[in-house]
Amino acid sequence: MFLIIFIGLAFLSRLPGFNIRDVEVVGNKVIDSKTIEAIAGEEIDGNYLWFFPKTNILFFPKNNIIETLNNRIARLSGINLTIKDNKILEISVTEREAKYLWCGATPTESKNDDDPQCYFLDKDGYIFDKAPYFSGDVYFKFYGAEGLKDGNPIGLNFSPLYFNKLISFKETLAGMRLEPVSLYQLKDGDAEMFLAGKSKSVGPEIIFKVDSDLSVVAENLETALTTEPLQSNFEKKYSSLEYIDLRYGNKVYYKFAK
Repeated sequence: MFLIIFIGLAFLSRLPGFNIRDVEVVGNKVIDSKTIEAIAGEEIDGNYLWFFPKTNILFFPKNNIIETLNNRIARLSGINLTIKDNKILEISVTEREAKYLWCGATPTESKNDDDPQCYFLDKDGYIFDKAPYFSGDVYFKFYGAEGLKDGNPIGLNFSPLYFNKLISFKETLAGMRLEPVSLYQLKDGDAEMFLAGKSKSVGPEIIFKVDSDLSVVAENLETALTTEPLQSNFEKKYSSLEYIDLRYGNKVYYKFAK
């Protein structure tokens, strides 16, 4: 009796009306649809217990498809699977948006060639894909950070403990009419925020501790920039300013090249 029921269920599970007949991808802008379709196809290929096809709409491996897509395509940030009336598996995806670049362990190492390899970061600091070469400051660049090294950083996060603070600090500096273009996080907890140069590609750097209260650090910087003699020197001798050091509480140190 059990064998008859098993054979009957196996037969019913193979009927066309119960099986996925095609895969359709929507929502993708950069990722090739065929790449997603191929991965989904691999997951629904074959059978359960040799008899029940994985294409069956009642028990196709939904979670496996989502997990494999996330593991193999880092650019994906959201995946939703739906079986449409015509038995098409619709894979609706959301892609990560490129907001920043990570360009190596140190600024000098990333500039060995005219075309250094950089990687895209999303708004949360997640590194998800290689980036083409961009001339100028199209994207804000990050360097360094614990746990990251030159090679293949895809799937890692830049400074997960401090990333949001660093972005907020960058935006605060921009609101002060400064022009941050890159940040280098050193292994000792220091960070260097580089400003745009007026006569060269990279201007002065703002040095601070990443674990500091960066709202207070920004206030100290703003106070220093509105206090003489730095205020006048900053306006008149900007191109010779080497750094402003904000690592020592309300004491601000700076240096102009002679």
